[in-house]
Amino acid sequence: MKYKAPSAKELQRLKDELGLSSARMAKLFGLSSGRHWRGYTEQGEKRREISAQTLFFGLAQKELSAEAIERILARMRRAGATIDLSADVGEQE
Repeated sequence: MKYKAPSAKELQRLKDELGLSSARMAKLFGLSSGRHWRGYTEQGEKRREISAQTLFFGLAQKELSAEAIERILARMRRAGATIDLSADVGEQE
């Protein structure tokens, strides 16, 4: 797979387009905090590049139907994963 991450500006534009706070973007993309999300939108050496998997995960939740998301989650569970999208990152069972 060939992948080039969106620029900080492009990710900021996506955040603005969605009208979400950094904390809400973090939750959507499965990140630990709004600070983690802001690392993708910073300029300069501190900037982190968003992985293809993280970008796919967040945007799939915005674009796919609830039924499609649930089918994927069910398949992940059959493969042995434990997943709860409503739980905070790092939350223990």
